[in-house]
Amino acid sequence: MAIALPTVKQAREYVGGFSAPSKMPGYAISTPAQRCITGSKLRKVKGSVCFDCYAMGGRYCFHTTLNAMERRYQALDLPDWVPNMIKGINNAEVFRWHDSGDLQSVEHLRNIVLVAEGTPKTKHWIPTREYKFVRQYLKQYGDFPDNLCVRVSTHMIDGAPVAGFKNTSTVHKDGEAFGYSCPAKNHADEDYNTKGGKCDGPDFKCRACWDKTVPNVSYPWH
Repeated sequence: MAIALPTVKQAREYVGGFSAPSKMPGYAISTPAQRCITGSKLRKVKGSVCFDCYAMGGRYCFHTTLNAMERRYQALDLPDWVPNMIKGINNAEVFRWHDSGDLQSVEHLRNIVLVAEGTPKTKHWIPTREYKFVRQYLKQYGDFPDNLCVRVSTHMIDGAPVAGFKNTSTVHKDGEAFGYSCPAKNHADEDYNTKGGKCDGPDFKCRACWDKTVPNVSYPWH
């Protein structure tokens, strides 16, 4: 039987530690962008969202960050990964999966679903380019829990949302946004040192990415 460690700190260490992207609320878990299955192919395709991948530059290239992401990747197959993820999330308001990296298998997605089911007070969001794994999961297990939003991401900049999925995401640059346009870029402040902006501010709070009633979120290219 899988068992969680006694403390939240120990549980987080077991799964390789959490990341805390300054743009978003709460914690996330990241793995190396180099480990992306579909993303690794798209990095060679001009005009794709992955061609100029943000997770291949900036702070993601620091040795400490690279080591931490690889540690999380290696932890995915640990026998007690699910209960320790549940313990580590600790009923947070929201949780972001893969600010870097992506799904590795249907089994990986299944384990994330088990984590979501074990943290019913937390809203989870996964952006993914692994369409095949999502389709296989839905065929084998049925729909996702109410607190887990799986957004299938369009590969190309200014591309339309991927058909056949309830929740999707796109990136717009020269064209118009499809559906809801992420407002984070409008909320950058002088203390924020990237170009992406923030989800939260003194007088706003956006949770569209985690909201399953929002069919598509479109992100401005930056």
